[in-house]
Amino acid sequence: MNGILSGLLFGATILALVLGLSCIVMAVLSGKSGAEGMREKIEYGFMGVSGLTITALLGYAAA
Repeated sequence: MNGILSGLLFGATILALVLGLSCIVMAVLSGKSGAEGMREKIEYGFMGVSGLTITALLGYAAA
């Protein structure tokens, strides 16, 4: 049972890491300009930082 929970925790950690990094990359590569572009960059950046924070918390929980 412990192995199953560890596997699920690892999977959730990797998922949060990939989503966080991809959101940050999408914020950097956004091609829109003006207010709409800035809003999109802020949204993607926030989601990226949130994903990396969740990754850190799940990593701490796994340790």
